Formats: sequence, C-alpha cells, structure tokens
Amino acid sequence: MLAPQAIGQVDTVEQLTYPPLPDLHIPQPTRVVLDNGMVVFLLEDHELPIVQVSARIRTGSRLEPADKVGLAALTGTVMRSGGTTTWTGDDLDDYLERKAASIETGIGVTAGSASMTCLIEDFAEIFAVFGDVLQNPRFDQEKLALAKRKIMAGIARQNDNPGGILSREFAKLIYGNDSPYARVETYATVNNISRQDLVDWHATYVVPNRIILGLVGDFQTEKALDLVKRTFESWPQGKSFDDPVVPYQTSTTRRVYYVEKDDMTQAKIIIGHLGLTRKHPDYHPVVIINQIVSGSFGARLFSNVRSQKGLAYDVDGGIGFGWDYPATASFSMSTKTETTQAGIDALLAEAHKIMETEPPTEEEVHKAKTSLLNSFVFSVDSPGKLLGKFLTYEYFGYPADWLSRFRTGIEETTLPQVQKAARRHIKPDQFVILIIGPRKETAPALARYETVEELDISIPES
Repeated sequence: MLAPQAIGQVDTVEQLTYPPLPDLHIPQPTRVVLDNGMVVFLLEDHELPIVQVSARIRTGSRLEPADKVGLAALTGTVMRSGGTTTWTGDDLDDYLERKAASIETGIGVTAGSASMTCLIEDFAEIFAVFGDVLQNPRFDQEKLALAKRKIMAGIARQNDNPGGILSREFAKLIYGNDSPYARVETYATVNNISRQDLVDWHATYVVPNRIILGLVGDFQTEKALDLVKRTFESWPQGKSFDDPVVPYQTSTTRRVYYVEKDDMTQAKIIIGHLGLTRKHPDYHPVVIINQIVSGSFGARLFSNVRSQKGLAYDVDGGIGFGWDYPATASFSMSTKTETTQAGIDALLAEAHKIMETEPPTEEEVHKAKTSLLNSFVFSVDSPGKLLGKFLTYEYFGYPADWLSRFRTGIEETTLPQVQKAARRHIKPDQFVILIIGPRKETAPALARYETVEELDISIPES
C-alpha cells in the first residue's frame, strides 16, 4: 500500500518555502601589534590537537625589477628549501618529516606567504624553527641553482598548455605588455638573478613591520602570544617605505588577436577587458551578476552556450575582482575548431544580453542571492578559513567587518542596482578578443575581421 501524501507536499521546486537564515556568529580573533610592528592574530580551535600558523608578507613579484623577473618566486622558494643558518635544507626536511610537521614559504604576485602546521605537543619547538626560517634563511647556492633549473624547465614548457598561453597573453593585452601584472620569467631575467639579490630582497621585504601573522589551533591565547613574542619581538624593524605604484593600462580598445597552435584539436577563445576591485561601490551587484552568468550549471553561459547551443564543455565568465588592483572581466570557452566563429558570436551575444538586450530578471536575481546567501556559511566553516580572511583584510586594508558586510550587502541589493551595474561594467567597445588554435581550421572565423593581430609566443633563447 502506498503511503498517504505527506501534508504540505509540493509539486514543483518553486513551491518550496524556507525560513529566514539564522544569524551567523563569526568568531573574532585576538589582534595584537608587537613593538616591532608585526601584526598578530590568534584564534583558538580545540577540535583537533593541531596548530596552524600562516603569515602574509608585504612583498610580491609586482615589485621586481623588469630585468630580474623571477626574483620574488626564487626568494620565496629558497627561503625554505635552502634552510637556515642553523639548519641545512635537507636536515630541515628530515626533521619536519619526523615530527609530521610542515613549514612552507612562497611569494606570489601581490604577497609573500609562510605557513606552518604541527601537533600541539610540538608547537613551541616547531614554531622556533618557523621563526628561524623567516629571520635567518641560508639561501644555499645549490638550492638556488636547483630552483632556477625548475623555473627554466617551466619556461621551456610554457607553450605546451593552451590554457596557460590564453591566460598569459590575455593578461598582457589587458594590463599592458610591460606591466608587472603581465610580465613572465625569461631565461635572461632568471640568469640575471644572483644569490645576493635574494639576500637583499629578504632584507628589504621580509621584516616584522611588513608581516601579518596568524595562529589558529589548540592553544591558549595568552600562552601562544607569549611564544610569539619570545620568537619575534627581538627581531628589529626594517626600514619603512611606501611601495611604488604598480603601472597597468586602464582601458583597452576593441581588437582581435590570434595565436597559432597547430597541435590543438579545439580553439580557445577569451573576450574581455579590465575588471574591478572589491572596494568598488558596485561590488555586491556585480557578485550577483557573476552568479547569474556562470555561478551554477543553470547559469546563463552553461544553459545557453553549453546546453542549448552545444558549443562548449567548459565555458566561464564574469567580472573579476582584485583586492588592491583590478582583475579582468572576461568570457571564455573551448570549442571545436569548426565552431570557432559560432563560439565567438555566442560569447559576444551573452555579454550583450546581460548588459542590455536581456538584462537580469527578478527571478534570476532572487535565485542568485539565495544561492550566494546559502553558500556563505561554507566560506567560514572552519576557523582556519576564517582566520585567513582576517589576514587578507588586514593585508589589503579592508575593514575588519568586511566579512559580515557581505551577507548584508547581498541581501540589500535590488534588481535595478544589478541591471545598472551590468550596463556600467560590461563594455563591448573595449573587448579584447583572443583566439588560440590551428591556423587552417580557425581561418574562416578570423577572415571576417578586417584586422587580426598575430601574437608571437616564441620563447627567447636569452
């Protein structure tokens, strides 16, 4: 016998109703500034007997000299792999392996990082080594040579992956070929880097007044802070200075570019222009736009370009955000070479639709807001994730309550605000169009453009 129909059962998903989201309690870490300028955040988490330490170091590859691109990455790598004045790199590897612990360092485009994980029983001992790595790197010459060889091998293979070519060349077109946000290592720039360059970079940038340190784990805050002070408070401040303004071009013009890659069976396409930073007043409306465009398998790009037109398996798009410089706004896809023209047209059509001909609807905005609000909790579902956000806000100068503002901002955004933001921030007249693929198969798509600029991606020998 079939069970009777449940009371309140609905026929469609649209008929489902949900109670309002409960208030989300966001724990606040303890923030302390040491006498030498180091900022420290501490957040207790007693679920597991583990301590995690992470640091943001105010540096980045965007500060490198143009003739020594790769210096920041090498410094970040060899600061750890080369060991310290008291540990060789190999001895340090063995020691950490015995302790089931880790210490890692690195430097990216906008920041340096250092991290440590260990059992609480080894916290004091491992943290002392972590402090040694930050303050007293050996910069071993052999480890530097090894790190250089790895970068050289990457340069030799940089044209193997079409996706890598697409992102690299698109960055040059958007930010400008000479912008630090678009530069890449070459054999010449890496060969220009000496061990003394690493020592000087470290002395300039890896100093306590340029470090934000975060600790999360199974400790007592007062005792952990005391350990931090014993480890770092005697480290003298570095020289204070303002980082130089990093240049990039602020606008683009509608142009078509092509990269020949004849070993591909598909074409890769990207169109776009400069994006925004998170501090822009339209941040929340644009987050909603991005959700409508490509935030789920039911989003416009997946539904229209992938499912209905069958032009692509992978398709993506949206207006990107940077923390302290604009990211890129782009629509991209991979498609069969014979549908290159249809793929370009489809991406352009979706950009025009969201901007003007088919602006976001009340239903789309409602669904996007619901999805964003329901998934918000997963961005703070662990103390480690939460602490990482506070370090990021501190590093880039965002208010400490930025996280709690997000939910309110999404809730309060209106349909007219979303539609206005789409018109304002999607600019077809500034679209750079970049196509990568085999020449013969993509020629028909390119032939309809009066001017197509072919990009040279050959790798300079020196």
